[in-house]
Amino acid sequence: MPFLPDDNYKGYKLPPLITGTLIKRYKRFLADIRLNDGSIVTAHCPNSGSMRECCEPGRKAWLSISDNPKRKLKYTWELLEMPESLVGINTIVPNKIVKDSIAHGLVPELSGYTAFKPEIKTSEHTRLDILLTNMDSDNNFLKNKEKHNNGNVNIYLQPDCYVEVKNCTLVQNRIARFPDAVTTRGQKHLLELKRLVEEGNRGVIFFLVQRMDADYFMPAADIDPEYAKILFDVHKSGVEIIIRSAMVTPELISIGEPVPLISRSLEESLKLLSK
Repeated sequence: MPFLPDDNYKGYKLPPLITGTLIKRYKRFLADIRLNDGSIVTAHCPNSGSMRECCEPGRKAWLSISDNPKRKLKYTWELLEMPESLVGINTIVPNKIVKDSIAHGLVPELSGYTAFKPEIKTSEHTRLDILLTNMDSDNNFLKNKEKHNNGNVNIYLQPDCYVEVKNCTLVQNRIARFPDAVTTRGQKHLLELKRLVEEGNRGVIFFLVQRMDADYFMPAADIDPEYAKILFDVHKSGVEIIIRSAMVTPELISIGEPVPLISRSLEESLKLLSK
């Protein structure tokens, strides 16, 4: 579908939120929250990761409310307050932020595309989050390197670009890290991006750090050493790595500044985190 930029776009607008205090998160997708009126509710936790450092009882939490009568849980846990930043925990949000930010020219590395396809199936058992491509004036998708008449100038389009978006919430010593638990699915996504690059496409792994207190990013080699190894291996093979922070408020989550990638061995990584 074509990109339809909005001149008034500022970021992902959150629905009206209510606040409470986190009691506990359990069974991955459930969290008990004490609301400001003293009542206790069970909210959906839209995050399948371990949420290390992000589910400490007693912290302030923000919830959205659904009026859908078919939902089992009325509340969804959206944000958590950490000492130096709010944290967006909803893993659905990063895809929307990244797609809209690309459409509005806020990610220069991914400029030059006119259309996208979400949740694109790339093999029998694999889907990736976004395919960036181009369309002609009749809304026909153009193939890689197809000659296209742009006014009076014939140009060759840049290759299609496959983007996999990852939500990063783990920050220690101002270093953002991913993953926060072993992810064989994430490993598979990296290898699929490498395969697509070898076929002449672009492949991008996009880490969105949904908080504002990270100065650097590195893979969590102590948590999932295989993921860290594969990430650097596929990067050497042409898979691009983009890392951006997010500016998080109770009203809006918007894309922030690039976060530098640091490459370290497991031993060096642990030394950095222990400082």
